[in-house]
Amino acid sequence: MLFTPRTPRVVAARRLHRRRDREATGRFLAEGPQAVREALAVPGVVTELFGTPAALDRYAELAALAAGGDVPVSEVTDDALVALAETVAPQGLVAVCRHLDVPLDRALDRRPGLVAVLAEIRDPGNAGTVLRTADAAGAGTVVFAGDAVDPYNGKCVRASAGSLFHVDVVRADDPVGVVAALRAAGFAVLATTGYGEEDLDDLADAGRLAAPTAWLFGSEAHGLPQALTEAADARVRVPLHGRAESLNLAAAAAVCLYSSAKAQRRPGSGRADVTTGETSRP
Repeated sequence: MLFTPRTPRVVAARRLHRRRDREATGRFLAEGPQAVREALAVPGVVTELFGTPAALDRYAELAALAAGGDVPVSEVTDDALVALAETVAPQGLVAVCRHLDVPLDRALDRRPGLVAVLAEIRDPGNAGTVLRTADAAGAGTVVFAGDAVDPYNGKCVRASAGSLFHVDVVRADDPVGVVAALRAAGFAVLATTGYGEEDLDDLADAGRLAAPTAWLFGSEAHGLPQALTEAADARVRVPLHGRAESLNLAAAAAVCLYSSAKAQRRPGSGRADVTTGETSRP
């Protein structure tokens, strides 16, 4: 039986495009084979897999993986898939997933060497890209703090390219409280700002990035709130050696996170043996 756009389960899943319905149900949508593959790798996260007959045939290993994990696999018409998807040219698979939130204290108990804090970043594409970069750099935790975008926004999920399922995702209402918790856990908390008194290269050369570090990133338009820059241990600028006025958020985050990753993996740093990418979900 092929589900149509009017099938109740398709209608219910479509509602997850809206944040209020995601919050009410604790569910979100992951679109495309890459996101579905990464979601299925985390036990208990996927609650249903929708796919067109052609996509389920093309990605038969994903359909088999879902079925083997007692996840319902539902065939849908092309029109139903288009209704479930948000992209212009969907790839035929959409998974309904449970929220992945981890409390901050539990995430810090796992002793990640690197943490990224997205403070009031509201652009879902930027947030998802920073999350993906943090994962690639070895960060174990990404915190969405204050009035930040919903990490389960469809565009954010797609921009993360599956990394949403690799790290501990924390949502916290109080960014200053997050900084206090990070400092209490022994992290050096570094705020990124174009007007920082500390130069990133100087910090790296002085060996100050080898310790467990949390980077604070603010919105591209407004930067970090003053209360956060003041609460941090240091305010850090990325050096600009050319004539560019600034770096965009994703590029600046990549430079900072990889500077820490390099320092923490240098022999003698004391952090080379820390595994940050393997987490267990609640």
